[in-house]
Amino acid sequence: MAASSLIAPFRLMLLLTFGVWLLTMGRRIAYMRAHDIDAQEVATPQQLQDRIPAHIHQASNNLKNLFELPVIFYALVLLLYATDAVDMLHLSAAWVFVCFRMLHSAVHCTFNNVNARFGTYLVSSIALWTMVLRATYQFF
Repeated sequence: MAASSLIAPFRLMLLLTFGVWLLTMGRRIAYMRAHDIDAQEVATPQQLQDRIPAHIHQASNNLKNLFELPVIFYALVLLLYATDAVDMLHLSAAWVFVCFRMLHSAVHCTFNNVNARFGTYLVSSIALWTMVLRATYQFF
């Protein structure tokens, strides 16, 4: 299997992160403008938390999540690509990871049901750790 087959899910994760970043900025700026909040009034994370309601923070919280386990995904995809060690299991798990991270973001940024969010997180995590264990097995 061509190592380049992992590029599509890799790019989609990058686009997801960019999209959530845009959503975060859009929500914050719109709320601050609508409520005449000067940026200096929310200069610290605590001030931001105190002045802006939770539903505005949902996308921001999701953006933080996109810099946790997905970082392992990015590193692993680059390793698999560089070593030409991609197989069907890696590719399938990569797509499961990305699709369920997209669902996780959709839940987190909208209705934010914790059980639904956890379910999508769990499936994506299992896919990622499957890739990690498979790669570890392949290289040792």
